[in-house]
Amino acid sequence: MAASELYTKFARVWIPDPEEVWKSAELIKDYKPGDKVLLLHLEEGKDLEYRLDPKTKELPHLRNPDILVGENDLTALSYLHEPAVLHNLRVRFIDSKLIYTYCGIVLVAINPYEQLPIYGEDIINAYSGQNMGDMDPHIFAVAEEAYKQMARDERNQSIIVSGESGAGKTVSAKYAMRYFATVSGSASEANVEEKVLASNPIMESIGNAKTTRNDNSSRFGKYIEIGFDKRYRIIGANMRTYLLEKSRVVFQAEEERNYHIFYQLCASAKLPEFKMLRLGNANYFHYTKQGGSPVIEGVDDAKEMAHTRQACTLLGISESYQMGIFRILAGILHLGNVGFTFRDSDSCTIPPKHEPLSIFCDLMGVDYEEMCHWLCHRKLATATETYIKPISKLQATNARDALAKHIYAKLFNWIVDHVNQALHSAVKQHSFIGVLDIYGFETFEINSFEQFCINYANEKLQQQFNMHVFKLEQEEYMKEQIPWTLIDFYDNQPCINLIESKLGILDLLDEECKMPKGTDDTWAQKLYNTHLNKCVLFEKPRLSNTAFIIQHFADKVEYQCEGFLEKNKDTVFEEQIRVLKSSKFKMLPELFQDDEKTISPTSATSSGRTPLTRTPAKPTKGRPGQAAKEHKKTVGHQFRNSLHLLMETLNATTPHYVRCIKPNDFKLPFTFDEKRAVQQLRACGVLETIRISAAGFPSRWTYQEFFSRYRVLMKQKDVLSDRKQTCKNVLEKLIVDKDKYQFGKTKIFFRAGQVAYLEKLRADKLRAACIRIQKTIRGWLLRKKYLRLRKAAITVQRYVRGYQARCYAKFLRRTKAATIIQKYWRMYVVRRRYKIRRAATIVLQSYLRGYLARNRYRKILREHKAVIIQKWVRGWLARAHYKRSMQAIIYLQCCFRRMMAKRELKKLKIEARSVERYKKLHIGMENKIMQLQRKVDEQNKDYKCLMEKLTNLEGIYNSETEKLRSDVERLQLSEEEAKVATGRILSLQEEIAKLRKDLEQTQSEKKFIEEHADRYKQETEQLVSNLKEENNLLKQEKETLNHLIVEQAKEMTETMEKKLIEETKQLELDLNDERLRYQNLLNEFSRLEERYDDLKEEMTLMVNVPKPGHKRTDSTHSSNESEYTFSSEIAETEDIPSRTEEPSEKKVPLDMSLFLKLQKRVTELEQEKQVMQDELDRKEEQVLRSKAKEEERPQIRGAELEYESLKRQELESENKKLKNELNELRKALSEKSAPEVTAPGAPAYRVLMDQLTSVSEELDVRKEEVLILRSQLVSQKEAIQPKDDKNTMTDSTILLEDVQKMKDKGEIAQAYIGLKETNRSSAMDCHELNEDGELWLVYEGLKQANRLLESQLQSQKRSHENEAEALRGEIQSLKEENNRQQQLLAQNLQLPPEARIEASLQHEITRLTNENLDLMEQLEKQDKTVRKLKKQLKVFAKKIGELEVGQMENISPGQIIDEPIRPVNIPRKEKDFQGMLEYKKDDEQKLVKNLILELKPRGVAVNLIPGLPAYILFMCVRHADYLNDDQKVRSLLTSTINSIKKVLKKRGDDFETVSFWLSNTCRFLHCLKQYSGEEGFMKHNTSRQNEHCLTNFDLAEYRQVLSDLAIQIYQQLVRVLENILQPMIVSGMLEHETIQGVSGVKPTGLRKRTSSIADEGTYTLDSILRQLNSFHSVMCQHGMDPELIKQVVKQMFYIVGAITLNNLLLRKDMCSWSKGMQIRYNVSQLEEWLRDKNLMNSGAKETLEPLIQAAQLLQVKKKTDEDAEAICSMCNALTTAQIVKVLNLYTPVNEFEERVSVSFIRTIQMRLRDRKDSPQLLMDAKHIFPVTFPFNPSSLALETIQIPASLGLGFISRV
Repeated sequence: MAASELYTKFARVWIPDPEEVWKSAELIKDYKPGDKVLLLHLEEGKDLEYRLDPKTKELPHLRNPDILVGENDLTALSYLHEPAVLHNLRVRFIDSKLIYTYCGIVLVAINPYEQLPIYGEDIINAYSGQNMGDMDPHIFAVAEEAYKQMARDERNQSIIVSGESGAGKTVSAKYAMRYFATVSGSASEANVEEKVLASNPIMESIGNAKTTRNDNSSRFGKYIEIGFDKRYRIIGANMRTYLLEKSRVVFQAEEERNYHIFYQLCASAKLPEFKMLRLGNANYFHYTKQGGSPVIEGVDDAKEMAHTRQACTLLGISESYQMGIFRILAGILHLGNVGFTFRDSDSCTIPPKHEPLSIFCDLMGVDYEEMCHWLCHRKLATATETYIKPISKLQATNARDALAKHIYAKLFNWIVDHVNQALHSAVKQHSFIGVLDIYGFETFEINSFEQFCINYANEKLQQQFNMHVFKLEQEEYMKEQIPWTLIDFYDNQPCINLIESKLGILDLLDEECKMPKGTDDTWAQKLYNTHLNKCVLFEKPRLSNTAFIIQHFADKVEYQCEGFLEKNKDTVFEEQIRVLKSSKFKMLPELFQDDEKTISPTSATSSGRTPLTRTPAKPTKGRPGQAAKEHKKTVGHQFRNSLHLLMETLNATTPHYVRCIKPNDFKLPFTFDEKRAVQQLRACGVLETIRISAAGFPSRWTYQEFFSRYRVLMKQKDVLSDRKQTCKNVLEKLIVDKDKYQFGKTKIFFRAGQVAYLEKLRADKLRAACIRIQKTIRGWLLRKKYLRLRKAAITVQRYVRGYQARCYAKFLRRTKAATIIQKYWRMYVVRRRYKIRRAATIVLQSYLRGYLARNRYRKILREHKAVIIQKWVRGWLARAHYKRSMQAIIYLQCCFRRMMAKRELKKLKIEARSVERYKKLHIGMENKIMQLQRKVDEQNKDYKCLMEKLTNLEGIYNSETEKLRSDVERLQLSEEEAKVATGRILSLQEEIAKLRKDLEQTQSEKKFIEEHADRYKQETEQLVSNLKEENNLLKQEKETLNHLIVEQAKEMTETMEKKLIEETKQLELDLNDERLRYQNLLNEFSRLEERYDDLKEEMTLMVNVPKPGHKRTDSTHSSNESEYTFSSEIAETEDIPSRTEEPSEKKVPLDMSLFLKLQKRVTELEQEKQVMQDELDRKEEQVLRSKAKEEERPQIRGAELEYESLKRQELESENKKLKNELNELRKALSEKSAPEVTAPGAPAYRVLMDQLTSVSEELDVRKEEVLILRSQLVSQKEAIQPKDDKNTMTDSTILLEDVQKMKDKGEIAQAYIGLKETNRSSAMDCHELNEDGELWLVYEGLKQANRLLESQLQSQKRSHENEAEALRGEIQSLKEENNRQQQLLAQNLQLPPEARIEASLQHEITRLTNENLDLMEQLEKQDKTVRKLKKQLKVFAKKIGELEVGQMENISPGQIIDEPIRPVNIPRKEKDFQGMLEYKKDDEQKLVKNLILELKPRGVAVNLIPGLPAYILFMCVRHADYLNDDQKVRSLLTSTINSIKKVLKKRGDDFETVSFWLSNTCRFLHCLKQYSGEEGFMKHNTSRQNEHCLTNFDLAEYRQVLSDLAIQIYQQLVRVLENILQPMIVSGMLEHETIQGVSGVKPTGLRKRTSSIADEGTYTLDSILRQLNSFHSVMCQHGMDPELIKQVVKQMFYIVGAITLNNLLLRKDMCSWSKGMQIRYNVSQLEEWLRDKNLMNSGAKETLEPLIQAAQLLQVKKKTDEDAEAICSMCNALTTAQIVKVLNLYTPVNEFEERVSVSFIRTIQMRLRDRKDSPQLLMDAKHIFPVTFPFNPSSLALETIQIPASLGLGFISRV
């Protein structure tokens, strides 16, 4: 495609402009070939006719599309030319506030004249490890590229920083060195990186000064080599300096200053140590007041002096040397004040006792007279004689200034040498990175020797730069296999030849300096004669014969020849130097020691600058006269040599270029002067780089990028699976001219302008698509609008008709309602009238009927009372008559009965006298008597009942009588009252008459009072109304006051609540900060601890250097060593005892923290131990006394021994039978060994079946016998059971004690035989008695009863004695306790109440602990006794079995068959474990090795229960606590902690290992809490778990140590997962297109194709999610606490969010609308992952809030004030700096997006100015949230834990 085709209507071009350099315009109509004029429309609204050059007919430069404006790399621009570069830099600098831009391999840095927050350590960390093209341009990116290439290519690097004065060269070089110091660190503890950075303040103070262009301008060039070792850590540095501007020491232009160090000295003159220097104000000294600007705004020279002195101290310059430096500098200032007076025209003098000169001589330690003489005279030497000649005042002044410059230059060189000595390293340098801070191309109105040298150096650097750029381009083309054609680029070798070749400018200058009468004019004529009209680059000015012009690569420069020769010679009077060498001040002669040696190129130049190298290239040993010869080398010659050496160094390294641009001459922040910028761009070679790039194929795309960007230009049929072929096919259709592009291996190369053409096609296609979309959408919107209008009309009609209908309905309702109201009102009036009448009638009736009813009631009441009186009176009379009649009847009956009884008595007396009668009557008398007696008893009972009834009746009668009496008395009283009432009625009638009279009087008085009351009432009502009004007013005031009070209370409550919330938040923040600080300290402690271990290992290796010779090693060592073993460390621990004689305590690392924490506890334990020892002694004495008494008592155990002997006989017989059966079975099986032996019917089978049947029968018989014996024993026990169950003879423990007392086997055997004989004899005696055995049974029963009674009595006696003894002991203990309590009470009374309570609690705890320990000791003794007895019983049973087997061998087989077989099945009882593990002290190392050092986490996590090592360790600790072995507990815990640290140190980069030990450490910590015995940790325990609590030791301090260890492991875990996640985050969250086709790919520059791009697999979001799943599954497998997992996930998400946001803030290409959508989608995927894992409440989502808000910020509208308000309210998690940065970086990917205007950004800044947030730009990706370990008890029972054999812990036994 022809270039002219792009000049169509609306195309934008650049036209030259005298003010703005280049101005943008737009074509009004298409350009046609042959047109001489272009119709343009300027941006300010004017139309312009732009005439083309008729000769060249060059069209104006085309403007790049807006989406390419503001690119990071200028080579990414489609049109590469000067206006495009200038505009891109201006947009980035002014609009986006970006000061760095790439231009191919060059970093363009524009000085912002403002401090920017882009150089912090967070920015350094963000750029560290990143590829150069992945991040926004930055000086740190260049430094990282240099550091990475040095490490990767093992080639030295150089960073060349150039630019004008004030462009920021020194600052850029300083930041580059800071980056190296921060990233690499130093290889030693000498802080070399700090020394390297400390050299900057020193060099700035002695080499920088204020100029009109820069407040801190470097007046010398320097090349700093930063040395690195093999591990690429800084080991030292070396500095070379070039062209120090010495003339500034004696002269400064207007508004300029001398070197900073002079003003720092003057500002610090009042310091005590500086009084001897006799300094004053800077305006006092001639050398510091010439510029008239001694103060720099915003700079405190006194503080800078302190910084300079600190830097000198850090670099090892002692205080004495520092004071020497200051003396020399002060002497220079005083020397400048030395004045001369005219003597005559050829001579001058110094006034006598001249104060400045005397001060100078005192400071320098030289003779005043001698110095005064040689300042006014000079020595001339001829071949034969020497003359002393006086000099004029002007010559003396020049000589004084030359001496001052020479002294300063020597001091400068001396300081540089000492700085190099301080930075020198003894370690061998492996590689280096050089930073060259050198002056840029200079051109002034008057250019002299200094500018000539500077521009000469820049010519050499530009040549090297051009060659390097050309080489890189060639390599790129060859790499992509593109046909290489030679690119014509500017070669400045002719200009360099003009300067340095034979008969060149420098050569002629040196030749003229050697001439005796050589002058500047003669030298100029030689130049004209040699080069004028012979060299195109050399010209002569028209109006001058003492100047010449050189055409440099940047511009033409006119040099004035005046002063060239003098500056090149750089002469100083030797006599003055000799005087200084003879100084008594030792430091001063040191400065001039090199005058007699070979002078390096650093000597001096009167040109104002000193070329300086550290050492000459080839030092030689010459003749004595050679030094003088070398001394006469000119400054130009020296500078040329040093420049050649510099170029050799640069050519031997890989260069990196930084070009600093000064945006304006007025130091205004973010102000861009296009003219000045273009001058510098032309001078620094940036445009040359652009030209070289534009000459070839500047635009380069990968095939995938091209396909993604221009997919819209392809049809579906054009898309193939091969992206490369697809791109080729499409390009052939789109671009006809094949020379406009080339296909490489991985990229497509385009000529300049082709990408813009493709962008135009893409934009047209998208514009057409947008028009179609707009057309469709607008039609749809209009139809929607019509439908809405139609629907609205119908709705309005419906509502109007409905309104009319409702109005008519309302009228009807009102008419009906009026009728109903009338009806009801009339009804109401009539009903009301009726109700009134009815109510009045009812009232009258009620009063009348009431009156009649009351009268009737009174009459009935009187009659009723009369009847009652009659009733009671008549009843009383009837009862009285009845009683009298009854008494008379009873009396008559008694008299009659008495008479009849007397008659009967007489008859009976007569009958009683006869004997026969008596006999008859006596028969059966006894029976009758009994009957009579019975009857009498019955009668008596009846009589008693009757008497009771009679008494009851009498009581009832008496009560009735009393009632009647009371009624009679009441009636009498009522009668009397009636009589009194009649009398009172008469008196009342009289009183009524009187009262009538009084009533009349009262009525008259009443009228008067009523009148008075009416008046008073009116007055009162008036008063009440007034009071009511006042009351209302008061109420209103009260309400208002109450309202105010309520509001105030509400406000106060709200404020208090807010304050409370704020204070709570602040406290939480303080707590988190304190926790974070503590955990950071732990992290630092662990780092120092690791450092200490490393140093210790290094010291061990240095001390234990193996002697030469072969040392034999174990053959199994190498074969057994694996990745997860620590055999070497264990071998070392095993070898230590044999090699050294150190105490054993040094084998295990002493945990000083535990030692200090447990130190207090030791004293308490010692006191408790003493108390426990006393208590133990007392208990032992009691036990001994009780044993002595027990031995005296007779031991009677007959019944029990008999019972046991019977059991043993039965067991013995059954044992024999079983053995017989076994022998029989063996015999039967041995007879036939054929396979038929076990078949049915075989002998062995029959014998087995017979034995089975016999065994079953015997089993039934034995069951019955057992039941019978049990019943008998139970009956006997019930009969003889004593009251005290503890002392019965049936207790089995007594039997065990008796067996235990039989010491040898013989006693046991005799006792056993005796028991058998006793049983046998007793059985035999039974049969010798009578046949039924009744007598024997009775005898045995009586005997048994006697024995039992006797034993009962003795047991009771023993129990009583034991009780008495126990009581005595208790009395004694109570006495002691009473005394102790009294002492404690006396002590407590002296204490304050708080301490008193604490002391009593402490005493109670001690007492309970002692009792607990005593019980534990007793229980332990009993357990030991039981275990011992069990072992003895096993031994006895085994021996008895062996004896019985021997006896069985003597029995014949027939006897065995005949005896019945009685097998016994004895079930084994499962052992009850206590949840402890026992191990020997010697096995501790083996336990730690197998359980910690050599354990493979993967196998444990998969095959065993989570936290198994923690449980095993705790069970071992429990056993040591159970044994009360504090040494064992301490040793085990210390070994465990140290071993875990050792494992993490060796395998600390393995996530599984770190996660595994974090989980186990937390579980171990939880176990120590759960079983500590503290109530707070025992709430969720079972009763069994509470029994397993620790009893002897309080391990609270060890819990703190374990908690600290867990924190360290957690921090290490975070670092591990950060290292794993970090490479994935940027690629997965930002670069990868999760939603395909959303992000548009923009053209990339050269930086994407540097060697920094690593060939790694691209990570995606799925990679991150898979890694998160892996982390989560590993932590769950290891049994990590859920709360801890949440904290880890929160930390992971914070890392993801922080790194993503930091990269977003540092990458302009990522700040677009489509990228915001991608980020939000990626964040939603992460949130979905959290939901799937039930981790939404972990706080992880909140950590992504800044990233979410940044993505929203990329997508929201950014135009109006409402948008600004919405952004400010939405982005509360982002800082102001971050919001502004995102808005500045926002870049449209497509033409349809718009950039953010500067005014909108300023609006945002204004709205956010009151927000108080951090000024830091980036988030701290290294920040670790403080971790907590919430208590998580385990439900797992310790006694159920099984130890797998795979752990190799067979030496541990369960307890």
